[in-house]
Amino acid sequence: MFKKILAMAMALTMCFSLAACGSEKVGVAEPDKASSSEEGLTSDASDLKAIQDKGVIVVGITDFEPMDYKDENGEWIGFDADMAKEFAKSLGVDVQFVEIDWDNKALELESGSIDCVWNGMTLTDEVLNAMDCSKPYCNNAQVVIVPADKAADCNTVDAVKDLNFAVEVGSAGEAEAEANGFNYTSVSNQANALMEVAAGTSDAAIIDSLMAAAMVGEGTSYADLTYTVGLNSEEYGVGFRKGSDLVAKLNEFFKTSYDDGSMQKTAETYGVQAALIAQ
Repeated sequence: MFKKILAMAMALTMCFSLAACGSEKVGVAEPDKASSSEEGLTSDASDLKAIQDKGVIVVGITDFEPMDYKDENGEWIGFDADMAKEFAKSLGVDVQFVEIDWDNKALELESGSIDCVWNGMTLTDEVLNAMDCSKPYCNNAQVVIVPADKAADCNTVDAVKDLNFAVEVGSAGEAEAEANGFNYTSVSNQANALMEVAAGTSDAAIIDSLMAAAMVGEGTSYADLTYTVGLNSEEYGVGFRKGSDLVAKLNEFFKTSYDDGSMQKTAETYGVQAALIAQ
């Protein structure tokens, strides 16, 4: 009987010992978890460091004169392209321009295939919800494009409401067409929207006023087209991934460029109105 009691006592002692060991292990694990969490907080990815490590910033664009377009040598030029080159230089890296599907610009950013969207991008609610954006750097509007011989009959919103429009998919122009209840067909870019009107397959197009000033009217590629109705007023910004530290760097660059006059000089080259960068 005594042996049985002794065995039970020893068993209980072992159980308490094991429980105590288990408690010690849990107690040791907690600091490790805290250490890991703290390390995670201090190891957030930096877009600035990433592009400096790879030596290049990848800029998502479309063919959009006067912001981004190719010269006779196939080099990307334009107000945005030239400013992007100078920004890259200020960071000590090269710039690479990549043509993207404008409707998928946010997905291109999220996937990491581009580092920013810099292409006369209107700061709509949709854009601001999907990206972190620079301060506005350029003023713009959406305007209606029609054949010049139809302009007199197309100078108000009511006068154009029954026309068939061509608009760039995912653009501010498409948003204006929808907001006004217009009939429209979405095409891949604004240049194609102009081609639709020139070919007579659409009655009108909605494009950026900056592009309209460069692309339609006397002395341009579309001398037989003109712009009439202004549908809104808007501002351009550059888009980055959410939380990107490149936003602050670009805002600093924009302010410096505006203050020293280089931004205005570039704007004059392309007939663009640079916006006063907010303090």
